[in-house]
Amino acid sequence: MSQSVLDAETPAVAPAPKQQSARSKAWLRRAPLLPALLFTILVTQIPFLVTVIYSFQSWNLVRPGSRHFVGLRNYVDVFADSQFRGAMLNTVVLTVVCVLVSMVLGLFLALLLDRKFIGRGVVRTLLITPFLILPAAGALLWKTTMFDPTYGLLNFALGTNTDWLAQYPLGAVMTQIVWQWTPFMMLLILAGLQGQSREVLEAASVDGAGRFRTFWSITLPQLTRYLQLAVLLGAIYIVNSFDAIFLMTQGGPGTASTNLPYYIYQRAFEGFDIGQSSAMGVIVVVLTLLVATFALRLMFRTFGLSEVK
Repeated sequence: MSQSVLDAETPAVAPAPKQQSARSKAWLRRAPLLPALLFTILVTQIPFLVTVIYSFQSWNLVRPGSRHFVGLRNYVDVFADSQFRGAMLNTVVLTVVCVLVSMVLGLFLALLLDRKFIGRGVVRTLLITPFLILPAAGALLWKTTMFDPTYGLLNFALGTNTDWLAQYPLGAVMTQIVWQWTPFMMLLILAGLQGQSREVLEAASVDGAGRFRTFWSITLPQLTRYLQLAVLLGAIYIVNSFDAIFLMTQGGPGTASTNLPYYIYQRAFEGFDIGQSSAMGVIVVVLTLLVATFALRLMFRTFGLSEVK
């Protein structure tokens, strides 16, 4: 067999110059993101791995020499803890109620702000203000000026003498959170309202469709993706609520307003139980990831996006 035939049958091994150029450009585009990626790994993933390691150990800071490996016993004890189950129930109730009420109020306010009227800019600024206040400052504001049994504005307006934080602790906390997160929902929904086609709305009006019919058949379907985004982001942040409970009720009376973040704080920084508090943290992270993954897949289908490559 001649050398020319052998050379013709030998496949090319070296990649094409165009492929090398495309890969180089791709890495150049990603290079500015590497510092942010490294920083994220440093401040989130490494502490989480340390937490996972701690969750397999029995370690109480007030008992020197008590640190030893116990395997999955911390997880078994956590699921057998009635206070943990109660805190999980409070977390679910608080998250669902706050997200739904904030979304409904945000939708109502967004529909009002979508209309032209005198002073709309001032009203919009005033409605956005609660979201710009620090959560700790907002919690103290509601505790001292609204829910105080002696000097609170709520009792003054209703003519009552109710200790709201003692009698309705979870409801009081949810009220403050709804007040703070309604502007966020309003902004997202307002963006969706202002992005819809005015020609379609005018055509529906010409065809004789009333306001309710237009909203139900045209506006609401177009707002679906914005409502889902509001629910997802609101749930991620509200499920981790800590400031309002810590500053308003301290999880009480008893455990009536204790949610998972505050209960983990109690076990870690008041009970000094590093093992069980770490196991609780891992469980909460896993449950949050499951819910977020399901919500993101739903959003990708809604927005018509394919899987991220």
